Amino acid sequence: MSRERTAEVQSPKSPKSKVNKEQDPVALPTLDFLDFGPWTRFGPWTLDSFSLWTLDSLCYDPPMQSPRYTVTKPQNRMQLIDFLAHQLSVSRRRAKQLCDDRMVIVNGQRVWMARHPLVIGDVVEVFHVQAQKASSAPRQFRRLFEDSDYLIVNKPAGIVSTGEDSVEEQLQKQESNAALQAVHRLDKDTTGCLLIARNQAAFDAVIPLFKNRRITKVYHAIVEGKVSTRTKEINTPIEHQPARTRLQILSSRGLATHLKIAIDTGRTHQIRIHLQSIHHPVLGEKVYSARQEIPEEFRQIPRQMLHAFRLVFEHPRTGEVIHTTAPLPEDFMAVLRRLRLT
Repeated sequence: MSRERTAEVQSPKSPKSKVNKEQDPVALPTLDFLDFGPWTRFGPWTLDSFSLWTLDSLCYDPPMQSPRYTVTKPQNRMQLIDFLAHQLSVSRRRAKQLCDDRMVIVNGQRVWMARHPLVIGDVVEVFHVQAQKASSAPRQFRRLFEDSDYLIVNKPAGIVSTGEDSVEEQLQKQESNAALQAVHRLDKDTTGCLLIARNQAAFDAVIPLFKNRRITKVYHAIVEGKVSTRTKEINTPIEHQPARTRLQILSSRGLATHLKIAIDTGRTHQIRIHLQSIHHPVLGEKVYSARQEIPEEFRQIPRQMLHAFRLVFEHPRTGEVIHTTAPLPEDFMAVLRRLRLT
């Protein structure tokens, strides 16, 4: 018989709580996802009549601002890279990086072609103008679970899971353990539970759980539009491979919906692709929804609103059911507050 270990977490605006299998069927060894279990509701808003950016006294977070420039006659036909370099007083290299990072919007649509020609009247918006200064200090990651085999960290946004200057590489240095490796990946701008194996044996032992779908992965996402209550799962194949994504609506208004999501398969960018396929892209998503016009209300969201909330699996060596939860990050909760979602 397996035992269960439950990680305690502290949500930024909720009391400390402990989730166990009696409270939340997601935690059961059967990995049944039919019941998402209880969820703490954030925010006091109940009236649907509030407009998004009015009643400023009730909006805890002021709308984010980004530079906005209108192309004038002397700048007609100027390439986007040169326009950015001039307006922002940055190098062409930095201007191209902004384009590559899809941080530039022209007339409401993301544009990443550095040589895109501008015409009179075009409106150009830019995000993340000032690059963060590199720090020589090692980055510390919040640890949600650890033993001699595995480590689960709460991955922040803005860092890749593997590769150069990644979570994996930084943890290898911090623990002086070159064998340490990430078992799966989260996108650079996705936050939440990331499973790390401390040695090759632990890595090899947990991979079959992923292949045999014995890992429960639950995400939170904020998506564009009001998702229909009839939409409970998406089964659209991805690159000719079966893929299944299940949805629960936590809160919804005309502009956006807060979803709790489980994936039964682990295709690359599965959640982002599936949500785009039903015309409800993840807010801040910059690849699969890049060619559509971005509503004014969403242009200030700096990253994709996707968070790996929960990870549940049976420890290959001990038989314990490891159940970890990563609280919603502050930027995610700030967007919920702005959109009057819970």
